[in-house]
Amino acid sequence: MPSYSAPVEDTLFLLKDVLGYEKHSNLPGFAEATPDLVEAILKEGAKFSEEIVQPLNQSGDKIGCTRHDDGTVTTPPGFKEAYQSYVEAGWGGLSIPEQYGGQGMPATLSVILNEYLCSANQAFAMYPGLTAGAWQLCLFMQMTKLKTPTCRKW
Repeated sequence: MPSYSAPVEDTLFLLKDVLGYEKHSNLPGFAEATPDLVEAILKEGAKFSEEIVQPLNQSGDKIGCTRHDDGTVTTPPGFKEAYQSYVEAGWGGLSIPEQYGGQGMPATLSVILNEYLCSANQAFAMYPGLTAGAWQLCLFMQMTKLKTPTCRKW
């Protein structure tokens, strides 16, 4: 059976030694993203990708989604539960500002998590990707004062 191991140590090397991540503590979200917290987030994201998401990769490819005559869709076995775990762990709100119920971490961490998810299971990673795009639109609307009732608290 295929396996996936997220490159946490390589990622930490790039963040610390190549990009100088700690030098950006004056930017929004970076002050709270201490090196220890960043490492913990990456390790938990890797664990989620490796243990929950990657094992669903083959079934997602072989079975896929099924669209029923009534318009409903059934996802491959395990996808619904994995997505529920994703939501419960707060991964979708990692870079959403705290005032909207997110964790307020730098978008860099969400990009890295998305890379881990895509590497583990591209089909699954597309699910939260749609939500992230919707949130970016809501944040843009809020920042430009074009408020919309569809952009509610996370």
